[in-house]
Amino acid sequence: MSFTTDKYSDNYITNKQDWIRIKKFIPKDKIIWSPFYCDGKQKEIFKEMGYDIIHEDKDFFNYTPNYDIIIDNPPFSKKKEILEKLKNIDKPFILICPSMMISYKYFQKDFKDIQIIIPSKRICFKHLDNDKSYSPPFVSFYYCYKMNLPKDLIFLD
Repeated sequence: MSFTTDKYSDNYITNKQDWIRIKKFIPKDKIIWSPFYCDGKQKEIFKEMGYDIIHEDKDFFNYTPNYDIIIDNPPFSKKKEILEKLKNIDKPFILICPSMMISYKYFQKDFKDIQIIIPSKRICFKHLDNDKSYSPPFVSFYYCYKMNLPKDLIFLD
């Protein structure tokens, strides 16, 4: 369901501040689907920011609700399978993923029209089992598909 029992290293939650950083790029009139449940707190964060959000502990690969945009931090070990489903759905998304994903052949093949938001500071996460903030040894970007951002590369202050 939420992948919390699949792989220990996939259980990282994005800090609220790192979602607030990109708030100006998320339309207010769209229904957001955050399919990767983890601790379930993403719903609270997006509701506080004024968004209509679907965030349920359901299997991403076997369930697709009625939504407009996916915004989430997916389990990194399942990036390829997740991106394959997203390509088939062909709807807008913003995903937090490692910067090196842009060099993956499968990604280049399927997402030539991607836009990227690059934060000036590394995105911080918290592990499901730990309340400590964690910044991985690699940089993560916000990968945006069909979001019609003003530029293909946006550098955040």
